[in-house]
Amino acid sequence: MKKGLFPGSFDPFTKGHEAVVLKSLDLFDEVVIGIGINSKKQYLFDIEKRITHISSLFSAHPKVKIQTYQMLTVDYCKEIDAQYIIRGLRDAKDFEYEKSIAHMNHAISGIETVFFLTNQEYSAVNSSIIREMYLNHANISPFVTSPELLV
Repeated sequence: MKKGLFPGSFDPFTKGHEAVVLKSLDLFDEVVIGIGINSKKQYLFDIEKRITHISSLFSAHPKVKIQTYQMLTVDYCKEIDAQYIIRGLRDAKDFEYEKSIAHMNHAISGIETVFFLTNQEYSAVNSSIIREMYLNHANISPFVTSPELLV
């Protein structure tokens, strides 16, 4: 069984994230969306709202599981028997950043990282910008499916 972990804080889970998960379903028997919890990080959307939001997006996809974790990503992969880490790439800067992490993860664990290119229409979307828009009462629905679930 091929299992991939798609890790992130997903604060919020964007249409770009959604597209990456949908692409990954063709390659994996199970995709775990792992919401990493960092007690030192300030989140805009609480964990329960993020879980509810993401669960609603993939309710028709039994291969997708949503879980939280609070450890190194590679350690969590081992805990859940995921052989792959799934990452989305928007541009060359993302690739350079993610490549270093992928090499390090492989060196310490043997776990491979699989990269998916983000759909072109979502290449400028990132959670930091979405949070800023939300805080300033801008419409985030072009970038986040069902944003009303986050309220």
